[in-house]
Amino acid sequence: MKHWQVLASIVLAMILFLFPPSAQAASSSSVNSYASDKELSGKDLSGQSLIQAEFTSVNLKNTNFSNADLRGGVFNSTLLEGVNLHGADFSEGIAYLARFKNTDLSDAILTDAMMLRSTFDDVDITGADFTNAVLDGVQIKKLCVNASGVNSKTGTDTRESLGCR
Repeated sequence: MKHWQVLASIVLAMILFLFPPSAQAASSSSVNSYASDKELSGKDLSGQSLIQAEFTSVNLKNTNFSNADLRGGVFNSTLLEGVNLHGADFSEGIAYLARFKNTDLSDAILTDAMMLRSTFDDVDITGADFTNAVLDGVQIKKLCVNASGVNSKTGTDTRESLGCR
């Protein structure tokens, strides 16, 4: 009996190896995707629920995301110049190759966000919470120069959340 179980296991493993089941990608109609063909520059998206929204190669110049729920959102190769993210919740979000320039990140929640290869120039991070966020070391040093304040929602000190010395 034991030999049959071993043999059946081997045959099943070979079948799965030779004829693997096809992978099915999960999709959700609740995920909003904004590609480069969408014009969002200067739009007012303040206070909106944009959970898991994806912004890819989009010019978001002067867009207002203040107090928006951007948890799990994605900014990929996106220009965020003059953008208002005051009080926005971008926890567990991804900002890859995003350019934050003259951006208001004050009182924003950026906990557990992946922000690699993103740049931060002339940004206001007063009271922003970067706890467990992953940023390039050069950008952390740049942000620490003007880091101050405590986040009104999480009670976390901005300098401490960035690991400033």
